[in-house]
Amino acid sequence: MVETADARISLHIEGAVAFITLNRPEKLNALDKPMILALERAALAVDQDAAIRVAILTGAGEKAFCAGGDIAAWSAEAPEDFGLQWVRVGHRAFDALARLRVPLIAALNGAAMGGGLELAACADFRIAEDHVKFSLPETGLGIIPGWSGTQRAVARFGAQTVRRLSLAGESVLAAEAERLGLCDKVVPKGQGLAAARAMATSIAARSALATAAAKLMINAADGEDAPRALEALGGIAAAHSAELRAGLAAFAAKKKN
Repeated sequence: MVETADARISLHIEGAVAFITLNRPEKLNALDKPMILALERAALAVDQDAAIRVAILTGAGEKAFCAGGDIAAWSAEAPEDFGLQWVRVGHRAFDALARLRVPLIAALNGAAMGGGLELAACADFRIAEDHVKFSLPETGLGIIPGWSGTQRAVARFGAQTVRRLSLAGESVLAAEAERLGLCDKVVPKGQGLAAARAMATSIAARSALATAAAKLMINAADGEDAPRALEALGGIAAAHSAELRAGLAAFAAKKKN
């Protein structure tokens, strides 16, 4: 177990696989600000551990993967703090997950509602149990999907699907969600984490460098931080060059003299 400074977000590592778990089942794993900050720390810890090859994101309990932002927490914010703090902090944490160097699998064991669906959208793959419901109910409360539900979700799921969920207020079960591209695979209730483990094992057996490079390029094509992806790939290429080794050797010799 890795410390995240909030027991409601746990990070557990088994060999090459990291497990990030939302552990607030009594509140349907709804996120408040301390949890969001802990989620960001967990993502950074995964990104910095070279032994990790793949990560799985899931929620505790059976009712919800994540019910989104804790309404009691965000509704108490002043409007300017809501925009400049709550929304921005959420974006920072979600971006850290979406831009992990390793593939991220969301094991959806319960409802993905509002910010919970936006959180699931950060993953490279979504495996949903057959009872899972997907929704973006924010406009019914007088607010918008503010953690990239109108941006990343559109890029990954398509604008019309997001219109149906957000503007029309539709909710869909796992089978329909798979047809719409909201999830990649549907499994029976209780088998989501096992299916995610099986996928993680397959991913971890592949080339770590090639997988990371491919993810960077796919993310860039999907509108996920293309400038960073380009510089990272350029850095990888340069770091493997003979010119760099020669330059570093010359620098070391000059410094020594």
